[in-house]
Amino acid sequence: MSRLSIIIPAYNEERSLAACVERVVAIGSDALPLEVIVVDDASNDGTWQCAEALAARHPAVRVLRHPVNQGKGAALHSGFRHATGDFVAVQDADLEYDPRDLIRLVEPLVDGTADVVIGSRFLSTGRHRVLYFWHSVGNRVLTLLSNMFTDLNLTDMESCYKVFRRALLDDIELHERRFGFEPEIIAQFARKRLRIYEMGISYEGRTYEQGKKIGVRDGFRALYCILRYNLPHAPMPIQFAVYVIVGGLCAALNLAVFVALLAPLSVWVAAPAAFAVAAIANYWLSTALLFRRNARWSTATELAVYAAVVAAGAAVDAAITAALIAADVSPPGAKALASAAALALNFAGRRVLVFPEHPPGPWSPAGRR
Repeated sequence: MSRLSIIIPAYNEERSLAACVERVVAIGSDALPLEVIVVDDASNDGTWQCAEALAARHPAVRVLRHPVNQGKGAALHSGFRHATGDFVAVQDADLEYDPRDLIRLVEPLVDGTADVVIGSRFLSTGRHRVLYFWHSVGNRVLTLLSNMFTDLNLTDMESCYKVFRRALLDDIELHERRFGFEPEIIAQFARKRLRIYEMGISYEGRTYEQGKKIGVRDGFRALYCILRYNLPHAPMPIQFAVYVIVGGLCAALNLAVFVALLAPLSVWVAAPAAFAVAAIANYWLSTALLFRRNARWSTATELAVYAAVVAAGAAVDAAITAALIAADVSPPGAKALASAAALALNFAGRRVLVFPEHPPGPWSPAGRR
């Protein structure tokens, strides 16, 4: 018999927590026994007292408490660590989602068809409260961007309802402590090529006056998370396109620093200094977005290999430029062609030598197996 662990993160949800937990407990049955874990994220209202009363009333309910507020993602991490069921579901405490939908969502897991089932607010023909237009636009844009990098065709990446086999938690490492949890865990699921299904759910959205917490800052964080957790494993053409953007930003920085230093310093000092600043910025942006630090090397060795690749790229750039000028190509044209070649070589050097992870897809060794 399969058991479902339902994690309920709660922060200042005194008004809705009791009704939420009662609805969750009501879906339990002999065929679907429940473990309900309420994680109070250091609420400053009566959420903790309410959670304790619910645990005293219902044997299936357990409560955990953070001493300081850490965010929804952190609350879920705590709940996941204590979950013992065969399957795990996430349930918000604010009554926006109907727990009765979980009965349907868990079925593909129980019958062995799926590893992950996501409840989509945009597939359902059930009832939906009409609220914020720009929120729905933001959700769809973030889902589209996530799909571009994961190669999935989800309709609602930001949905709270994600139900999955608990064993998956043993193989993934989660970092996001706030609402970035949603794109991060989708990136993890996609990377493992799991069997992911979507099913329509109903949705009773609430207003900010009713306690809705997600905001614009969380939207930008979600965008960052889509890039941060997907780019190192994205198909090679997407990685190269992003590297071109990173290279362009660093080239602009190189020029700006060179111009700023040229007045007080000689060109022989200004040029290497500007190049060094741009190389440092390139390394930081590359490891913040595109590649993984210490993929093969220790930090010191990685920096040494990185410096060698940069030096080789600079040498190739200079050699091609000189050769093209000698062949009567105009200096600007020669420099542009040389820079393009050096950019491609620099990307290959970083991808293969400095940060040697292989992204999935038809352009990678993993995709050709």
